[in-house]
Amino acid sequence: MTKILKPNTEDEMAEAVAKAAGNGMRVRIAGGGTRPVGNPVEADCTIHTAGLSGITLYEPDALTIAARAGTPLSEIEAALAREGQHLSFEPAIWAGLMGTPGKSTIGGVVAAGVSGPRRVQAGGARDSLIGVRFVSGEGKLLKNGGRVMKNVTGYDLVKLLAGSHGTLGILTEVTFKVLPKPHATGTVSVSGLDDHDAVSVLSAALGSPFDVSGAAHLPKGDGGSPVTLIRVEGLAKSVDYRTGRLKELIAQKLGNGAEIAVEQDSDKATAPWRDVRDVSTFAGREGAVWRISVKPTDGPRIADVIRDAGEAEFIFDWGGGLVWALVPDHGDACAALIRNTVGAMGGHATLMRASKETRDRVEAFQPDLPRVGQISEMIRRQFDPMNILNPGLMARNLSGKAA
Repeated sequence: MTKILKPNTEDEMAEAVAKAAGNGMRVRIAGGGTRPVGNPVEADCTIHTAGLSGITLYEPDALTIAARAGTPLSEIEAALAREGQHLSFEPAIWAGLMGTPGKSTIGGVVAAGVSGPRRVQAGGARDSLIGVRFVSGEGKLLKNGGRVMKNVTGYDLVKLLAGSHGTLGILTEVTFKVLPKPHATGTVSVSGLDDHDAVSVLSAALGSPFDVSGAAHLPKGDGGSPVTLIRVEGLAKSVDYRTGRLKELIAQKLGNGAEIAVEQDSDKATAPWRDVRDVSTFAGREGAVWRISVKPTDGPRIADVIRDAGEAEFIFDWGGGLVWALVPDHGDACAALIRNTVGAMGGHATLMRASKETRDRVEAFQPDLPRVGQISEMIRRQFDPMNILNPGLMARNLSGKAA
């Protein structure tokens, strides 16, 4: 039976990991439990981060917030909202998509490198992260970065922990730079475009001077008809001006027959972006879900290849550079086709959700090229020399204990 540990302080966390390392015990790290992404982990014990909770520093004037890793994301967002601020990278909540209970934690957001539609404008989670505290695989408490925006000490290590899925260390505290929430939101929508024309429109919008903060395409939008979405945010008058100019730009590109609408009511304009952010369209539906990162112009080409092989549905975000695919889960979830196609285009495909049988057979993450894999292994060994932290989660060939 797997041993369960629930430390309440950094010192207790460090002690628990040090004992596990000393006894050669493999450790599975558990946060809010909303994002079970990666290969299944065979562990001797599970360490929960929920006991490390609470905001430790919030200075609205300095645009800085720090919190322990187990702090619910909702608590962070509520505190920021009271001051008219937010996490600019718009972290997604995938509990519905993944069919998981629990509450998303801020440590889980960083560990998974979760970023929403605003990434095209504000960057990802790692771009807002300015400091981390974490426990290494040897049970050492380490810190990097700082608690103020201008502190760039250890910049690379701060970025490295984001998206490492707990394989380099267990996060205990994270610090972010935050930004004011926009006063108004406007969304331009175009109906009836195929994937290729939609990405062309999104590229034109993103290349315009109108500071687009969201660019997505839903081949099956409301009522099953394609809809292409472009978002702008800021002061109300600026939003009105920019949505109008974007409508003109798109009309010039597509011709007079284009169905273009502008939603300037902020609540209504914001609603579809929550669905895009959380991939709500695929929540509660049967099938395997892939998250594919490619050049925006390659997104529709990949979708064509997958569609030609069988039934599939897609959502395009980040101007087409992020493609969510829902495919039948028949043992391998189209893994060979998707991986070969995406790999040939220099992209990455992550199996986000599938049956246990499929997850047991298919690597969750795109396999590294040999040289990249060697570098990744070298870095990982610096922080987890015994390979006890989430062993095998990111690559099964790294699941064994160190010799």
